[in-house]
Amino acid sequence: MKPTGPLKLASQILDLPLLDKDDRWCGIVDDVELTGRAGEDVRLEALLVGPGAYQGRLPGWLFALVRLAAGNRIARVPRDEIESISSAVHLKCAAEKLGLHVVEDKVRNWIPRRGAM
Repeated sequence: MKPTGPLKLASQILDLPLLDKDDRWCGIVDDVELTGRAGEDVRLEALLVGPGAYQGRLPGWLFALVRLAAGNRIARVPRDEIESISSAVHLKCAAEKLGLHVVEDKVRNWIPRRGAM
């Protein structure tokens, strides 16, 4: 499926994993940015990734807790950077270009590399 084709947003995009051009996991789709008006076609403009994107999906008090724990950073993935959408969203570029690998890079040093990890 292409990002310009018909999509069922709730069931086909939200919470899908994101893979960059090198097939590295770089987050999940937390929200979408749409363009269009009533009576017109609505189009996917961008995917929003990061804890700040939870604001529209959570009650205010719960988002306040998320913001305290994880911050409110949002990375925006423009439609032009999406290669395809299947069981994951495949990107045309490296995660770093869009600011997606920030948390993974920070946490990498905290996780011990043993066994299957």
